[in-house]
Amino acid sequence: MMTSPFPQNFHEWKYCITVECGITLSASFISQRLLVWRDESHEETRRFRQRFGDNYWNSVIGWFTQAEEEFAKKTSNPT
Repeated sequence: MMTSPFPQNFHEWKYCITVECGITLSASFISQRLLVWRDESHEETRRFRQRFGDNYWNSVIGWFTQAEEEFAKKTSNPT
């Protein structure tokens, strides 16, 4: 599905997380990851930024934020 080894947009990222990695994007998982990614002093965040750069780090935060918004919308308007 992806041409790059790393997701380049939200849809690729979501596919990578949910299908390739088999991780459920639950509210608790999303909030836990955002706590780490938004903490610039967290060791995992510092290593990620050093390896992938600030642009990609900001993209990942944006994708988790978008997932959080989708989850909130889905749970507030169940179909």
